[in-house]
Amino acid sequence: MASRFTEVDAAVRAALGTRYSAAVVRIASGGRVRFAQAYGAVTRAPGAAPIAIDTRFDLASITKVFVATAALEAVRASELALDVPLAPVVPEWQAGEHAPITLRMLLAHTAGLRSGADYRTLFDRNVEAFALGEPLVAPAGERVIYSDLGFIALGAMLARRHGRGLASLVERDLARLGAQTTAYLPAAPERAAIPATEREAWRGLVWGTVHDEKAALMNGVAGHAGLFGDAADVERLAEWYLAALRGRSTPLDPGLAREAVREAAPDAVLRRGLGWALKTSDENSCGARMSPDTFGHTGFTGTCVWADPERDAVVTILTNAVHFERSDLRAVRIAICDAAMEALDR
Repeated sequence: MASRFTEVDAAVRAALGTRYSAAVVRIASGGRVRFAQAYGAVTRAPGAAPIAIDTRFDLASITKVFVATAALEAVRASELALDVPLAPVVPEWQAGEHAPITLRMLLAHTAGLRSGADYRTLFDRNVEAFALGEPLVAPAGERVIYSDLGFIALGAMLARRHGRGLASLVERDLARLGAQTTAYLPAAPERAAIPATEREAWRGLVWGTVHDEKAALMNGVAGHAGLFGDAADVERLAEWYLAALRGRSTPLDPGLAREAVREAAPDAVLRRGLGWALKTSDENSCGARMSPDTFGHTGFTGTCVWADPERDAVVTILTNAVHFERSDLRAVRIAICDAAMEALDR
């Protein structure tokens, strides 16, 4: 480990064993990896297997950005448009308050769909039908409501539009773009190497299967959660967009990539691009040292990625923080991101 990253290392280790049992941190700048380190083990149990730099984690809501990328690929192929109502693809939305909803609104969380639902109310429901049919809680396009239901609807729409399962569609697009490990539904032999998430009353210890309950009710494949991947692939995801801003080669349409990380919707807490969140204040989990143009996303299981176009830098943090408790990991993320930026500035 380069001595310049000792404070990053210390920030990760300070929470190891109390906030998460496993972590992988990667720091890149100029499209090159500057720091990559794995910490801990797949569970907190004594003697648990150590993880590696290429260990796959439950990415939780970082899934949303991968699925948004698949949607933008459909726009590039002229199969969808950002600003045309989706009602022709979603018959449930052909009349009433849902009719004006566009792809841009879904990607920017301004479609007016409610944030989510208690999974215990969905055991006897079709979750996709629920997401598509729930009444709006705000007029389409009016304001940001960060919504799992919106991305469940997005996943359903993409699958319908392409006439294939969402997993097949997303995994095909990601492989074509260069992702190497990211996929839904880890095979049984792979699950023991994935850091366990939460022990809960419904399923016991969740280990190698999706943590998000709504995604679990959808058999592990959803637009809002369900992907598993390693830190290198999450870094690649950010680099696809960052490269378009910095003039490097990218597998994405450069214009769409740049539009995705521009403000599509204002919000006092976290502005929205297309799939991406945009830094709004120094209280965001990217910390104070990343520039105002920073874009990224977090995941409930303890994952996050932030990209700073000004420094041409990406910080990726994968953990299994819910293994200990459901608590805010923002302070840990900020400490790591601040230390990473300080190291790169030296």
